[in-house]
Amino acid sequence: MKIAVINPNTTVEMTRVIGVAAARSAAPTTELLIRQSSHGPSAIEGPFDGAVCLPGLLRAIQQAEADGARAHVIACFDDTGLDAARALSHRPVIGVGEAALHVASLVAQEFCVVTTLSRSVQTLKMNILRYGFERRCPQVLASDIPVLDLHRPESGAREKISDLIMRAMENGAEAAVLGCAGMADLAATLQQELGIPVIDGIDAAVRLAEMLAASGLAPSKRRGWAFPSRAGDFLQKD
Repeated sequence: MKIAVINPNTTVEMTRVIGVAAARSAAPTTELLIRQSSHGPSAIEGPFDGAVCLPGLLRAIQQAEADGARAHVIACFDDTGLDAARALSHRPVIGVGEAALHVASLVAQEFCVVTTLSRSVQTLKMNILRYGFERRCPQVLASDIPVLDLHRPESGAREKISDLIMRAMENGAEAAVLGCAGMADLAATLQQELGIPVIDGIDAAVRLAEMLAASGLAPSKRRGWAFPSRAGDFLQKD
C-alpha cells in the first residue's frame, strides 16, 4: 500500500529526516510517498506558521491521494490542519501528535511531552485537552531549541531534551513523547538511556496509518469532516 508522509514546512533537510524515520517504521510492503508543502514557512513554530502552511499542506495531500495514497500522515506535532485535511481526504489522515499521545496512553499511566519552543506549549496543551489526555499528560516542557537547530551538534538538543525528560520523571512521568517530528531520530537512544518508553510521533503515526488503511477505515463524512464543496476551486489557485 502507499502511505503519504507530508512535511507541512518547506525545509528539504527536515523532509529527508522525516522520510528516514518513516522508513524505519513502515512495513516492507508499504510504499512511502514523502512529500512537503510547495510553499509556506521553513518551520512551524506557533499558530501563525501553522496557518500559513495550510494551503501547501492541503495541496500536497490532494496530490498524494491522486497518486494513490491510501492514508496520510501530517508530520508536524502541532497536528497542523488535521481537521481540514480529514474533511478534504477520503483516506485516513493521522497527525503525529495525536498518534503519539494515543500510543503513550497504552504504555504509561502518566506521560509528558517535550517540545521545541515555548510558544508551542499552549498549542500542544490545547490539543492534549481536546484529545482527552489532560489528566494523563500534565507536563508539556519546552527545550527552547528551534526546530531547524535540532540536528546541529552545537545546539545540545539531545542533552537538553534528556534533562527535561528526567525532570518530568521526577514529577511523575512514566513515559515521554517527543513533541516535534524533527526529534524522531532521538527516540531510541533516549529510551535506552532513561529506561522509560519514549514515543516518536512519526513511528506511531505511520503504524496507525497502515492499520487504518488495511482495515478500510476513513474519516466519516457524516458531519464535521464532510467534504468541502468549494475545495476544488480553492486548491487549484496559486
